[in-house]
Amino acid sequence: MAETFGTYAEKWLRRRDLKPRSREHYRSILNRHILPTFGDAPLQAVTSEVVRDWYADLEPDHPTLRAHAYSLLRTIFSTAVTDEKITSSPCHIRGAGTTRRARKIQPATLSELEVITASLPVKYRPLLMLCAWCALRFGEATELRRKDLDLTNGVIHVRRGVVRAEGQTMVGSPKSEAGVRDVAIPPHLMPMLKAHVTAMPMRGKDALLFPATDGVSHIAPSTLYRVFYPARQAAGRPDLRWHDLRHTGATLAAQTGATLAELMGRLGHSTPQAALRYQHAARGRDAEIAAALSRIAEATK
Repeated sequence: MAETFGTYAEKWLRRRDLKPRSREHYRSILNRHILPTFGDAPLQAVTSEVVRDWYADLEPDHPTLRAHAYSLLRTIFSTAVTDEKITSSPCHIRGAGTTRRARKIQPATLSELEVITASLPVKYRPLLMLCAWCALRFGEATELRRKDLDLTNGVIHVRRGVVRAEGQTMVGSPKSEAGVRDVAIPPHLMPMLKAHVTAMPMRGKDALLFPATDGVSHIAPSTLYRVFYPARQAAGRPDLRWHDLRHTGATLAAQTGATLAELMGRLGHSTPQAALRYQHAARGRDAEIAAALSRIAEATK
């Protein structure tokens, strides 16, 4: 009996080494957008015409989802070719797997950051400042522990990240291999961070720097958004997402004259494409970048 696309896709997904969020994302796309059309079809029976008809009707108002679904279908069929299940892939729609950014990110200005920070409860201010000035991902920042913060040398050791997937909180390695990195802290943040650590109720090297109210659990995004949304409103930036703080930090770092390789190192990017959006890194330069960031901050006072 000929192997169906659905059977092969399940095997493909099971064998992939994926982060929990990526696995959840792929599962959702398969179940909602791909398997209803292709699940029962034999692999060899799926033609280019069938793929084109499916794509033409696929979420025309959601270009990013459309691109992700097509890319996943194309990848599965490409693997089937490698596995000699089929002789060629039926996915030949040029540009279908790419999409332009639907929303242009507008980084926060220094004055906006100042208002947002001042509008937050004190305990959340260091978290926002690390995400904005050190360009940390939310999951990297909320998994930071005392042992990851070197206040003597002014360095953050990014070694893990936390994600929420399939209804669970999971701690693992950062988003990519390049995400394991040391990030120099701009000196103007040091007094705030030292005060925060001193005020922390939980002791020990494994204590979370920014825990939930119980002191031991990871803070939920919804908890943070309850204070972040009014703060961004106060700054006149209701459009600013928390993840845009990372974009803000990347833009500020680029303004210091950091090279592409240095930006990749600071942001934890494994390819230059992402870092190019902001503009062989010498590691010692990261501390210079951090110092330059503080000079930008001091120039506004």
